[in-house]
Amino acid sequence: MILLGLNIDHCATIRQARYRQVVSGAEPAVEPDPVALARLAESAGADGITVHLREDRRHIIDRDVRRLREAEGTRLNLEMACTEEMTAFAQEIRPNSVCLVPENREEVTTEGGLDVVGQRERVARIVDAMGEIGVKVSLFIDPDEPQVAMAAELGAPWVELHTGSWANAYYTDHRAKEFVRLVRGAEQAHAAGLVVNAGHGINYENVFEIRTLPHLHECNIGHSIISRAVFHGIEEAVSEMRRLLNASG
Repeated sequence: MILLGLNIDHCATIRQARYRQVVSGAEPAVEPDPVALARLAESAGADGITVHLREDRRHIIDRDVRRLREAEGTRLNLEMACTEEMTAFAQEIRPNSVCLVPENREEVTTEGGLDVVGQRERVARIVDAMGEIGVKVSLFIDPDEPQVAMAAELGAPWVELHTGSWANAYYTDHRAKEFVRLVRGAEQAHAAGLVVNAGHGINYENVFEIRTLPHLHECNIGHSIISRAVFHGIEEAVSEMRRLLNASG
């Protein structure tokens, strides 16, 4: 069974387009509410909820994360940059897991994996800090041998392989090469004892290939599911993606 983690960032993106400030207690009148969406998604079969609290708070805000952490039954995965501010916030909130990601203010969404080789000491401090409070760490990395090897050396239990290059090449001649790269990364990570997750650019069409990735434990998907929900509702969007992830044919 491949698990489905739903990234609800872009529900908050829609909210922030209208509401720049959310007053505590006013959430029912401020729409759409990402926490309400998370509840519906979980009832439809989402195995976890992922949010990225960015430095500029462009979509998800601190109170969203706090409310999600308080929600009964929610398995919360916090994507975060490797900063002291985010580390302190995670230590306070204690999500079920954190995923360390790169962050660039100029990008629309996270592009490319975290360079754990180049930031070894910084990443190691956060992995250790989260381990001390019982929060599991995933490293969002490109499926390249040095990055996977360093992830294993740092002792993070999970990696999330960045599937963006493959997704961007899906309709080009480079697709097969990029998928082979993902397969090699997954095989290497599994052999090193790491749990293999994947995310970025996965949609209702390319899911048929990504689900064949060896040792795949969980996919984190956001934009495509939120987009489908606009037309079909979040319950159908989640249940259909979960079905496709685990279809036998």
